[in-house]
Amino acid sequence: MSATIAPGSKGKVLLAYSGGLDTSCILVWLIEQGFEVLAYMANVGQEEDFEAAREKALKVGASKVFIEDLRRELVEELVIPTIQANAVYETVYLLGTSVARPVIARSQVAIAKREGCTHVSHGCTGKGNDQVRFELAYYALDPKLQVIAPWRIPEFYQRFPGRNALLAYAAEKGVPVSQTPSKPWSTDENLFHISYEAGILEDPNVTPPTDMWKLTVDPEDAPNTPERITITFKAGKPVRVTNEGDGTDVTDPLDLFLYLNTVARRNGVGRIDIVENRFIGIKSRGCYETPGGTILRAAHIDLEGLVLDREVRAYRDEHITPVFGKIMYNGLYFSPEGDLITKMVPLTQTNVNGSVRVKLYKGGLSMEGRWSETETLYDMEQSSMDVQGDFEPTDSEGFIKIQSIRLKKWGAKFQQN
Repeated sequence: MSATIAPGSKGKVLLAYSGGLDTSCILVWLIEQGFEVLAYMANVGQEEDFEAAREKALKVGASKVFIEDLRRELVEELVIPTIQANAVYETVYLLGTSVARPVIARSQVAIAKREGCTHVSHGCTGKGNDQVRFELAYYALDPKLQVIAPWRIPEFYQRFPGRNALLAYAAEKGVPVSQTPSKPWSTDENLFHISYEAGILEDPNVTPPTDMWKLTVDPEDAPNTPERITITFKAGKPVRVTNEGDGTDVTDPLDLFLYLNTVARRNGVGRIDIVENRFIGIKSRGCYETPGGTILRAAHIDLEGLVLDREVRAYRDEHITPVFGKIMYNGLYFSPEGDLITKMVPLTQTNVNGSVRVKLYKGGLSMEGRWSETETLYDMEQSSMDVQGDFEPTDSEGFIKIQSIRLKKWGAKFQQN
């Protein structure tokens, strides 16, 4: 018979707590291992009953519970720079899960330091990206912190090989369990997006059921009348959204983003279904809803066509956009390269000032116009086919001759053969 370990004898651990079955069982298990457990929840815009989760954590043994509202810093520090960079992963994924991890980890580390915790812990699986994202952030922000990752500890994952084992443990330990039937997939939600993976979605050829999509109306059921909004940017940051139909006008960064979510959701905008390459080397099928972010990125790209210098845009697209996306996806925001790339993004956005008119209709969006009062590089007369302006057509002849020098030499080889 094993000796009982005194609670708290191994020090304090701050657990990233969701209120769900997994992290509730982890909380009790950590206490069994001799830790004093403090629970931490980050409000990043997910639809969650935080007070109910607080009460649950205290009931199952947490000595303290911290609930931090990180929504504003998520939008201002992570979401907007991601939009400025036009960043995506593998050309389609808008990094919805990835962008929230730095602010969540940073707050967890700050609380752990303040409370004298020797350890931090999380409920991430041993096959996913989030374990990497959280732990790389922990170690960068406080190299002395120790990490407990139960789903990588054989003693834990062999004891709890599936949901039924966790349910039995919860019943044994008096952990309250939701009576809501478990969905045949897992989700992660913040104000930028929601993700769906695992379960029935592991077969990449299974069509997601209609009731899976939580945020957006089915595009087929969206209103039959288009909705039109105007988004204004300053230095690449969205500073105003105006609804042309009802006159709604929003300027606060957080409120602006939440409003874009609202209009995108009711018009069915922002769904994707992809197979991606996880950082650890496993392919994964994921379905995502990124309503407001989809609108913002498309409008931002459109405005750049009007105001951004061609070579600056090309350099950013080749050297900054893909690197930013990879850094965010791989959990390297707190790194030398992460620090460098986040400082480079604003330098490309100085002249991205102006407004874009956007039409939303049945899952799609299109740009109906754009203008800038200060930064436009577009010259209507110079571009016109009806007005010569200050462009001399004969100058094109010399341009073509110079561009064709190497092509003539390349083509001549085929003539010789």
